[in-house]
Parts: sequence; structure tokens; C-alpha cells
Amino acid sequence: MSIIPSFFTGSRSNVFDPFSSEIWDPFQGISSVLSNLPDSSRETAAIANARVDWKETAEAHVFKADLPGLKKEEVKVEVEDGRVLQISGERSKESEEKNDKWHRIERSSGKFFRRFRLPENAKLEQVKATMENGVLTVTVPKAEEKKPAVKAIDISG
Repeated sequence: MSIIPSFFTGSRSNVFDPFSSEIWDPFQGISSVLSNLPDSSRETAAIANARVDWKETAEAHVFKADLPGLKKEEVKVEVEDGRVLQISGERSKESEEKNDKWHRIERSSGKFFRRFRLPENAKLEQVKATMENGVLTVTVPKAEEKKPAVKAIDISG
């Protein structure tokens, strides 16, 4: 009895048979689909490859982006109107020699960008960025929260 059909090969497998020689792979066939895409479509995948962590400390919002192999001159950090932090850049495609035989290409190339809407308490004029060992760190200081003044009221009577 077939439980899970394979959408890419047309074969079927039984997940309840521990001795079945077929193991259902939900990603089977995906690589062939992706390899048939034009180069321009594959390059857009670089947009999603800029992984960014955003943490908030008592003093600042800190963004860390993994950008291995990029120099600081290849990365732009900008603050746009409406408190939007934008991190962008371009990873160049490796030059191909005529006699080279590629076995696998997994590293992405092309343009990337990430945008983050900063909260009201961000000090936009004091944003700092550093790049070390392929990790971009952007620090956005926070304005001090104004605590409401509390006035004690005497109770008469």
C-alpha cells in the first residue's frame, strides 16, 4: 500500500515498511529543477543568503550579518527615510577558466539586500558599522526612555 507518493519520480514508497529499499525524499528532484533555471534567476537567490541576526540590548539594537568573502568596500549600510536600515552589496561571480571543469556550484553570487524598520527609540544619527572576519556588525544606539514623572498625592480626611 503506498502512503506517500513521490511527486518528482512517479514512484511510491511505504513509510511503514522498515525494510523498504525506497526512502521517500521530499527534496528529490528539486536540484534538477533549480539547475534548469536561467543564471539571472539563480543570482536572485543571493538576496536570501544574507543571514542577519537582530538583538536588542539595554543600550542598542545590534545587527550581525554573515557576509563571508566580502570586503567592507563591497557592502553598503544606509539609513533611509522612515527609520529603515538597509544592508546591501554584491558578491562577484568567480571567473571561469576555459579549461575548468566544475563539479558543484553552491556558493551564491549576485546582489543582496536586507531592510529593517527601526523602532522609534533608535538614534539614527549615531549608527555605527564594523566588519570583521566576514561578519558585519551594525549598532544602532537607543534613546533613553523617558519615564513618566510620578507625583505622590496626599490623602486628606
